[in-house]
Amino acid sequence: MMNYMFQAGFLGTRAPFFMDVVTLIVAALPLLIYGAILLARKGYPKLHMIAQNAIFVISLIVIAYFEIGVRVGGGFDAFVSDTGVSPTYALVVLVVHIIIAVVTLFYWSLTIIGANMQYRNKELPGRYSLGHRVLAIKATLGIILTSLSGIWVYLLLFVY
Repeated sequence: MMNYMFQAGFLGTRAPFFMDVVTLIVAALPLLIYGAILLARKGYPKLHMIAQNAIFVISLIVIAYFEIGVRVGGGFDAFVSDTGVSPTYALVVLVVHIIIAVVTLFYWSLTIIGANMQYRNKELPGRYSLGHRVLAIKATLGIILTSLSGIWVYLLLFVY
């Protein structure tokens, strides 16, 4: 059933199909977030909220898809075995990526949950906008760093 996940990817690297899919989505994530932010800046708070919620939910699904693929595919050891990069170096980069991603998911979750509650209570846009913006900036910076570090891990494991 899940054999398609481990077929050759489409980016021309050693990566399996699921890794190419996840990497493309992770690479596009900052651009998608930026588009959603522009909706708020242009005065469309409801569209901004819908876009952010959709991006967040899709990201959670992608994380689950990725985790299943990695576990079924044999984990880090299986993927690092074919690379020309030192396994220790790849592991350090992976750990840094995981730390960034977990912290980002925490801030992003706080931002989304808080904003949804505040929007329902008609507090956003409004008196909580500055606090929301500060938390959202942290989440957005984390998303950018997660994207860059995820691409770095991909390159280490499947290109070099």
